[in-house]
Amino acid sequence: MEKAPYAVRESRGRGHTQPDSDDRSPWQRDRDRVVHCSAFRKLQYKTQVFVTREGDFYRTRLTHSLEVAQVARSIARALGLDEDLTECLALAHDLGHPPFGHAGETGLDEALKQFGGFDHNDQSFRVVTQIERRYAAFDGLNLSWETLEGLAKHNGPLRNPPPSIAAYNARISLDLGRQTSAEAQVAAFADDIAYNTHDLDDGLRAGLFTFDDLLTLPVIGDLVCAAQALTNEENRIRHELSRAVINTLVHDALAESRARLKALAPQSAEDIRAASRPVIGFSEEMRQANIRLKQFLFTRMYRHWRVNRQTHKAQHVTRTLATLLLAHPELLPGDWREHAGKQGNTLQAAEVVRDYVAGMTDRYALDEFSRLTDPAVPA
Repeated sequence: MEKAPYAVRESRGRGHTQPDSDDRSPWQRDRDRVVHCSAFRKLQYKTQVFVTREGDFYRTRLTHSLEVAQVARSIARALGLDEDLTECLALAHDLGHPPFGHAGETGLDEALKQFGGFDHNDQSFRVVTQIERRYAAFDGLNLSWETLEGLAKHNGPLRNPPPSIAAYNARISLDLGRQTSAEAQVAAFADDIAYNTHDLDDGLRAGLFTFDDLLTLPVIGDLVCAAQALTNEENRIRHELSRAVINTLVHDALAESRARLKALAPQSAEDIRAASRPVIGFSEEMRQANIRLKQFLFTRMYRHWRVNRQTHKAQHVTRTLATLLLAHPELLPGDWREHAGKQGNTLQAAEVVRDYVAGMTDRYALDEFSRLTDPAVPA
């Protein structure tokens, strides 16, 4: 399919010069580097909402990222955008998430508050620019400018960028104050579509709420009724509903985005970046329905007492790990200990502890918590 004039067509290059590939575009190479990096593999053992030991069918950070990539690529193709750049951004957007999802992030942020706290978007940027060490000549994955721009501005233009993004931007400008590419906007929007849909599905599967509870929600209630008209089997109703929700949200986003693009009439990717607002979005009706769905999920799922218990424990684990290791960096293993220095509660130690804890899987964090706090468990 031929690209639209406003699609990203040429790369501004990489921080470290490398020969171009004859067979792959810069964004195909970026995508492949993300898929093969260790941070991506570890996403399979990191929580989305339910910790991995609660069931094999619940989403993890890895399956979430794959679902985001599928939705994003479909939208990108329909709008004539670069599919590989869009897919790469979708796959990479959660590389910096710590164990136990947002609950783990809160615990880590609290423990490191005096040293700037913790932000998973900033950590994702650190992963691809510093933490991954797969090349002899440099740290990071040496991704293209367009991929780094999209990761940095995952939530839109940045007026007050977090430390790692700010430091990189001081060396190589990422145009932080402007809109990002349409490809990056699609990846961020697909994130919203995917997690709302699969959290709805996981909440139903877990019995946190029922189909009847959804009937008063705008748009979603009608889709529940339509799914129930097709079958009496709850499992099939749930799958029919998930498919219908994604289909409805994507088609609305495509219609609204095409209208915005027609009004703006961009002739290049730079026209997209210079726009006063994003070109990808929902209609006002769907935006309001999406807000209602988020409010429902927040109350009935993310603050359900069962989830609250897991959230409390997860925060306790990451907070304790970070607090303990920050005060006593001599407890860190191997190279981590050497990089942290000998003094506790320093910025140097905080940076090492942040990367060490954030890089853990749920399982490793629980094991490390036991090793550090339970005298009966060998070190």
